Amino acid sequence: MGSLRSKLIIENTIHVQRAIRRITQQQLADAVGVTRATIVALEKGNYNPSLDLAFRLALYFEVDLGELFTVKGERDELHKD
Repeated sequence: MGSLRSKLIIENTIHVQRAIRRITQQQLADAVGVTRATIVALEKGNYNPSLDLAFRLALYFEVDLGELFTVKGERDELHKD
């Protein structure tokens, strides 16, 4: 088995789902119980959601997690052992 010590690069389609539903970042944030800044960070790929938040988003948009989030690779990180 390979090492999973690198940080995963997770992409999402949150901005697409918002556009389809014509809702703002603030409306989504209010609906799932986070700040607008969290939605901005998610959409820019600067923040990976908790499992709880990922499920709340998928339930809100009525899509599978795999439709909302995909792993695109790994980013090597320096690790102290």
